[in-house]
Amino acid sequence: MQVLPAAASESSINLRKGVTDISHQVYDLHMTIFYICVVIALLVFGVMLYAMVFHRKSRGAKPANFHESIKVEIAWTIVPFLILIAMAVPATSTLIDMEDASQADLTIRVTGSQWKWHYQYHGHGIEFYSLLDTPMEQIQNKWIKGDDYLLEVDKPLIIPTERKVRFLMTSDDVIHSWWVPDFAVKKDANPGFINEAWTRVNEAGIYRGQCAELCGKDHGFMPIVVKAVPPAEFDSWMLQQKEFIRQAKAEEQRLLAMSMSFDELMAEGEKVYGAYCAACHQPNGAGLPGVFPGLINSVVTRGPVADHIEIVLNGKNGTAMQAFAKQLTLKQLAAVITYERNAWGMNSGDIVQPKDVHLHKQGQ
Repeated sequence: MQVLPAAASESSINLRKGVTDISHQVYDLHMTIFYICVVIALLVFGVMLYAMVFHRKSRGAKPANFHESIKVEIAWTIVPFLILIAMAVPATSTLIDMEDASQADLTIRVTGSQWKWHYQYHGHGIEFYSLLDTPMEQIQNKWIKGDDYLLEVDKPLIIPTERKVRFLMTSDDVIHSWWVPDFAVKKDANPGFINEAWTRVNEAGIYRGQCAELCGKDHGFMPIVVKAVPPAEFDSWMLQQKEFIRQAKAEEQRLLAMSMSFDELMAEGEKVYGAYCAACHQPNGAGLPGVFPGLINSVVTRGPVADHIEIVLNGKNGTAMQAFAKQLTLKQLAAVITYERNAWGMNSGDIVQPKDVHLHKQGQ
């Protein structure tokens, strides 16, 4: 099921009306204040224009000579005060509603990480990373760009309609911002802090957003895709995910008891490297001098295998090198490390098996 956001046909100039009750409140508040500002502008500029046209010097107008007016001063104090009150009352009511995340039916932890989103369904044991899925050929202008260019991911966030969903936002590294215009949700994800937001989507569909806080090199490649489905379909999806987790654990145990061939590891490693590592270290492994280190004949790829496993698993403090222990499976970790030690003509012959990564995780 793929539908365009409800506001897709609306003017791109105005605020989106969105698909939640809160987004409708925000839109109505926006339009109310907009019309108040329009009326004020018409009155003020109307009086100015009238004065300039009918009281100009060429018509013989003489400037009035007066000093102070208690009535005028009282008027221009009270009238703006009443206007501000008229704006503040509905605005305060809307802000209070936006911040009330209590009595949620579902809680999802949203973690920003350069440059992807990590989603965790509290109490259900379901978590996954959501990465940009726009083909590199489109980014490099080799292919025609699609309608959802830079707004598509490999795994969208799935939420139910007609249920209150609470979001807990945080970050692994720098400040990000989780923004979905159709929900009227935009909340900063700060490292070391947890911010809160919520939504209740009325219409099933696919809704897109972006990171709205400049967060580094690939800030523009950090989209958000939320798929809202009917409650029954969401419950079915949850059961499927739990079964996938059970199967993944069984597959992990199977891998620990076997050895993958060199060719299998290299083929899988090339795919993993292209998806997770090439953005920084470049597809050819040369890196970006002065920014991201190259991997060809580096101290990592030529050094002890254990050190290579350690840095891929846990990252490196003070650098952009992330920890991939939770992002990749044992198979993917073993494959990408094997690939990095044998690609680009290095041919070290080193092979890392899933069991080697598992033992390192266990501290053995």
